[in-house]
Amino acid sequence: MDEAFSAHSAIDEARPVRHSGGGPWLLAAFVLAALVVAPIAALVWIAFNPAENIWPHLFATVLGTYLSSTLLLMTGVGVSVVLIGTGTAWLVVSCRFPGRRVFEWALLLPLAVPAYVIAYTYTDLLEFAGPLQTGLRAIFGWETKRDYWFPDIRTMGGAIAMISLVLYPYVYAMARAAFLEQSVCVLEVSRTLGSTAWRAFFTVALPLARPAIVVGLTLALMETLNDFGTVDYFAVRTLTRGVFDTWFFMGNPGGAAQIALVMLVFVVGLIWIERSSRARQRFHHTSSHVRALPGYQLTGAKRAGAVLACALPILLGFVVPASVLGYYAFEYFEQSWTADFLHYAENSLKLSLISAVATVAAAVLLGYAVRLNPGRGVRFASRLASVGYAIPGAVLAIGILIPAGALDNAIDAFSREQFGFPTGLLLSGTTTALVFAYMVRFMAISFGAVEAGLGKVTPNMDLAARALGHGPLATLRKVHLPLIRGSLLTAIVLVFVDTMKELPATLVLRPFNFQTLATYVYQYASDELLEQCALAALAIVAAGILPVIVLSRAISASRPGHRRSA
Repeated sequence: MDEAFSAHSAIDEARPVRHSGGGPWLLAAFVLAALVVAPIAALVWIAFNPAENIWPHLFATVLGTYLSSTLLLMTGVGVSVVLIGTGTAWLVVSCRFPGRRVFEWALLLPLAVPAYVIAYTYTDLLEFAGPLQTGLRAIFGWETKRDYWFPDIRTMGGAIAMISLVLYPYVYAMARAAFLEQSVCVLEVSRTLGSTAWRAFFTVALPLARPAIVVGLTLALMETLNDFGTVDYFAVRTLTRGVFDTWFFMGNPGGAAQIALVMLVFVVGLIWIERSSRARQRFHHTSSHVRALPGYQLTGAKRAGAVLACALPILLGFVVPASVLGYYAFEYFEQSWTADFLHYAENSLKLSLISAVATVAAAVLLGYAVRLNPGRGVRFASRLASVGYAIPGAVLAIGILIPAGALDNAIDAFSREQFGFPTGLLLSGTTTALVFAYMVRFMAISFGAVEAGLGKVTPNMDLAARALGHGPLATLRKVHLPLIRGSLLTAIVLVFVDTMKELPATLVLRPFNFQTLATYVYQYASDELLEQCALAALAIVAAGILPVIVLSRAISASRPGHRRSA
C-alpha cells in the first residue's frame, strides 16, 4: 500500500500542473518572444530590401575574403580550444599530480578576460617597442628589426591564439562536467579488458563526453563569430569587421545587413551541428551508484608534463594579462583615476544592473508562463526567445537600430504634424535600445537559470497555493520567487558580467558621446594607449571572476562525493 502511494505521489510530482488564470501569462510570453525575434526579422527584411543594393559589389570584391578569414579563424580557434579544453579536463579529473585541486578552478579564470583585452595586452608586450623585444635587443646587441626574427602577433595566427586562450574554458567546463558524470563501472570494465589509460580515454571516456564537448565548442565558435575588438585590432577581415566597415565607412546599412545575414547562416549551421551531435549521441547511466573516480597517479616526466599542460593556459590566458594590467593600473593610477573614468564606470554599472534585472524579470515571466501552460506553443515561444545568445552583437545591433530609427522618424513626423513639436529620438540613439539589445542577447542565460530553478519546485506547492486561494501572481510572489532566489541571483550576476564585457552591440547602439568601460578600453587601446585604460580593463576582468566562481562551484557539485574523494 505504501509503495502504491509512493508511486502515485511520484507520478503526481512529475505531471505538469495547469492553472486557471494563466492566459495573461501565456499572452505575455508570446509578446516577449515576438519582441526578441523582431530584430532578426527586421534584419532579413532590410537585407532583401536595401535602399541601395551593393550585394553584387560585395560579392565580387570583399565577401570572399571575409568568408575565408572567418572560416580560417573559426577552424583555428575550434581546434585549439578542443585540444586545450578536453586535454586539461581529462587531466584534472582522472589523473593525480601536484596542484590538481587548484587547477580545477583556476583553468576557468581566462574566461574572465575579454578577448580584446588580452589582444591589447599581448600586443603591448610583444610589439617592436615592447619590453620583450627591447630587452632582447639590449641583451644581444641587435639594433634594427632586420637583425633578428620575431613573430608578428597582429596576424591571423595571433588572433587565433588570443581568442583561443580566453575561450577554451567553454570546452573545459563542459568536458570536465561530462567526465565527472561518467560511470566508474564503464571505465573499470575497459581497464579489466586490458586497456591502458590512454586507450580507455580515446575509446571510452572521449566518445561518452563528445556531445558535451561539441556544446562547448559551439559556444566558443559563436563567441569567435561575435568578436570584433580582436579582429579589428589585428586587421583580420572577418564578417564582423565587414559589417562595421560597410556600415560606418561605406554608409550602407543595407549592405551591412546583407553581410550580417551571411553571419546568421554560420550561426544556424553551428546550432544545427550542436543539435544533431546531441541527437545522435545520447548515453544514459544504468547505475545510480556513485563512487570516487579512479585516479591515475602520475610520476616523473608525466607528472611534470601534466603540471605544465595545466599551468600554461592559466599563465598565458590570465596571469600574464592580469599582471600587465595590474602593473599599468598601479603605475598610471593618478592619470587613470579621473572623473571621466568614474563616469564611464558608473555608466557601465547602471547599464549592466538595469539590463540584468530587466532580463531576469523577462525570464521569470517566460519561465512561469511555461510552468502554468506547459504546452508545445509556449515551449516553442520560450526557445524562440532564447536564440538571441547565438546572434552576434553586431548583427543584433543592426536588426534593432534600423527599425528603431524608422519608428522614431515616424513618431517624430506624427508629433510635428498633429501637435506641432518634435519628439526627437525615443528609441534609437538612447540607452533604451542598448538595454533591449542586452535583453535579447542574454535572455538564454537568464531563462536557463530560471527554468532550472523552477524545475526544482514541486508542482504540489502550486496546488497547495491554489487550495489556499492564491492566484498565479500571488503564488509566484509568495512561493516561487523566495524558493528560486539563488537561481535568480546567479542569473543576475551572469547577465551583469556579460553586459559589462559586451563590445560590438555597445559600439553600434550607444548614444552619442556615451562611453562604457568596454568602449573606453577599446578607444584608448586602439590608439596604442593601453596604460591609460589599464584600470578600466582590470575592472572588467575583476567583474568577470564572479561567474567563474559560480561556474566552478556548480561543476564541482555535479558529481556527489567528488569533492570528498579528491
